Amino acid sequence: MENRLRRLRRAPEPGPYWKQRSWQWSAGFLGLVVLVGGFIALTSGGDDANAAADGPLSHNSGPRNGRPQGCRTDDGAGSTLPKSAPKDITWHKLGVGRIPVSASAGPTRTDGPVHWCFAHTPVGAALAATVIPSQMSGSGWKTVSRQQVVEGNGRKLFEFQRSAYQDMDSAADTGGAPVASYVGFSVTSYTSRTAKIRLLLASTQGYGTTTIVVRWSSGDWKLVPTDDGSLYTTVAPVQGSPSGYIPWGGAA
Repeated sequence: MENRLRRLRRAPEPGPYWKQRSWQWSAGFLGLVVLVGGFIALTSGGDDANAAADGPLSHNSGPRNGRPQGCRTDDGAGSTLPKSAPKDITWHKLGVGRIPVSASAGPTRTDGPVHWCFAHTPVGAALAATVIPSQMSGSGWKTVSRQQVVEGNGRKLFEFQRSAYQDMDSAADTGGAPVASYVGFSVTSYTSRTAKIRLLLASTQGYGTTTIVVRWSSGDWKLVPTDDGSLYTTVAPVQGSPSGYIPWGGAA
C-alpha cells in the first residue's frame, strides 16, 4: 500500500475521462499531493465507509443470485456480441455531460446519484462502462463508488485520489470548457462474469479511446479498478478515422 501511495503523484486524473484536462484542453497532468495522514484515510473506515451499505447494490441488499428487487432488463441476447446498439437508445443529461440510456438494456433504475440495473449482456456491460464513470464528477460520487465499483484496495485508492478534486454537478462548474461526447463502443471480451469494453470519445481535439473492465456483482455490472485506483486506461488519441466501433446512435 505504501508503494501505491508513492505512485499517486503519477496516477491518471480521477473523475470522468471525458473532462480530463489532459484530454480536453491539454493543460497537462494534474498531480496529486499526498497529504500527511493519507495512509490512514485509505485504511480506516469511518462513517463514510458505511454511507452506501444499504443501497440497492450493496452486499447487504444485493442478492447473491438474480437481480435486486425491481430491476428488470432484456437479457435475451445472452453472451452474443452485438453488431449494433439497441434501437431504443436515448440521450440523457447527467452532470456535465450526456449519457446513452436504453429502456431494455439500462440503466433502468435511479436511486439518488446511482443509475443502475443494466442488462446481463454485452450491451448492458457497455452501457455500464459508459454511465458509471460519468457519475464520478458530481457530489454523489462516493455513493456511486461504494455501490458500483468493485470493493478492494483499487477502490480505496480511487476514492482517495478523487477526494482531492472539486465536485462538478453542472456545466457551470467546468468554467465553460468543452466536454467530450460518447460516440461508440467495442466489446473486446465478454463472459457472464466479466467484460472488457473499449469506448470511443469525440472532442474538439478529435477522437480518443479508453478501455474499462466491468464485473457482474450483486446482480449488476460494476467497474473493476486497477491496483493504482484507475477506473479506465489512459485516453489515447485515435489517428485518422476510427473503425471497429459500434455507434451509440439514438435520439440526442
